[in-house]
Amino acid sequence: MSQIRVSNLTFGYEGSFDNIFEQVTFLIDTDWKLGLIGRNGKGKTTFLNLLLGKYEYQGTISTQAVFDYFPYPVSEEQIQKNSVDFYEELKPNCELWRIICELEKLQLEADVLYRPFQTLSHGERTKVMLAILFSGENDFLLIDEPTNHLDQESREIVKEYLAQKKGFILVSHDRDLLDARIDHVLVLNRHSIEVQSGNFSSWWENKSRMDAFHQAENEKHKKEIRRLEQSVKRVDDWANKNESTKIGYDPIKEHDRGNGTRPYIGAKTKKMQSRVKNMEKRIAGEIEEKQGLLLDIETPVDLKLMPMRHHKEVLVSARAYGISYGNADNMPCHTVFRDLNFEIRQGERVFLHGKNGCGKSSLIKAVLHRNTEFEDCSMQEEGMLETASGLVISYINQDTSYLRGDLKTFARDQNLDESLFLAILRQLDLERVQFTKNMEDFSEGQKKKVLIAASLLKPAHLYIWDEPLNYIDVFSRMQIENLILKYQPTMLAVEHDVRFQEKIATQVIEL
Repeated sequence: MSQIRVSNLTFGYEGSFDNIFEQVTFLIDTDWKLGLIGRNGKGKTTFLNLLLGKYEYQGTISTQAVFDYFPYPVSEEQIQKNSVDFYEELKPNCELWRIICELEKLQLEADVLYRPFQTLSHGERTKVMLAILFSGENDFLLIDEPTNHLDQESREIVKEYLAQKKGFILVSHDRDLLDARIDHVLVLNRHSIEVQSGNFSSWWENKSRMDAFHQAENEKHKKEIRRLEQSVKRVDDWANKNESTKIGYDPIKEHDRGNGTRPYIGAKTKKMQSRVKNMEKRIAGEIEEKQGLLLDIETPVDLKLMPMRHHKEVLVSARAYGISYGNADNMPCHTVFRDLNFEIRQGERVFLHGKNGCGKSSLIKAVLHRNTEFEDCSMQEEGMLETASGLVISYINQDTSYLRGDLKTFARDQNLDESLFLAILRQLDLERVQFTKNMEDFSEGQKKKVLIAASLLKPAHLYIWDEPLNYIDVFSRMQIENLILKYQPTMLAVEHDVRFQEKIATQVIEL
């Protein structure tokens, strides 16, 4: 057993206005299966990089643990090679037979190591890197978002695989994975850090209760402050009125007033003014205490959506539909799927489900092609796929690599109302300081929020979202769930977050 002690940790990126960590102190154990939870941009990946020694920082991080990190960075040169030819560059001194054993546990054949890395699917790449990661013996592992781009079956395999492993730090926004595989949480709150035993759901239940208690205490403080303010005003009025009687009086009307009255009035006024100051001091203390209660409360703003109503009830329909891929050399076609029948009616939220490579993104591409002039010459279709005429689609692509430049330029290029666009990003908890940065410097979760905000701002008959929640934090996921359930838009979506699909989908198409 080893411990990781973090004492007075302070760190901020060069050129940043605020520190990510400020005088942070906590203790964690390397025997724990620790879930690292926090909003996008709160410093989860940064903290892992600090453990790896990649950045200079103030304070101390003391441990005897040896760290290794997932995902490994794969260079342009390596991606063209077979994994077997560069695995030692990723993890020195690891042995091939161990990697093959780990691949077997991940239900992947060893021949995947002898294929060019760039030809592997996202799921196969993830499993190869996990196998390399776990081929060591004594490393404490830092696992950053291992299930992004994985289908539900692959997520289940990774979930069962992690059950066999000893302590690690897992960064994930997949609530199902966190509940199944962690026994402690390290939470990066808005203004504090907490360590707690249990999984995500137990922590969330405790947090919800604590937030409700703090809200109630906040209301009590507000009432007490109002009462004190009224008392201060009343006493202050009395003091001012009394003070005004010190000088000048009518000897006929106030015949009982003597020369000693003025000092008496002054003393009485001073006492009342002292009471005012004490009450004002108490009010300041109440306000400070109230503000401390609310610093870490998560109060997601209700988002808005503007779905359009189409004159037709059925927006998309398919009959005996199939997709194959070929090329200009008349090579044999690869059939992705065939004999698919479905309809998307207004108000339905249809989710595509199946393994990586089963044709989910291809089907989305085919629907989009019905509304654009673009054609994929390698895609061959059979059967019938129709979309309603005049259909307006709002689309989220799973790829964020094309995002460049600042947000204002992006809004202008996408014909979005700039102020509304930035307002939605703030509601999705994107910090104002990000508005001045280029999107190349955003985290993947922040880039996804840019795409989601753009989609929400575009009124549409049909919202097509292809893996929109990759890298999106848990709080924003729940915020988006509430949005969809409230406005009931018509949707065609691919999303492997099982909790999200269970809440949102009205129909699931198996491919």
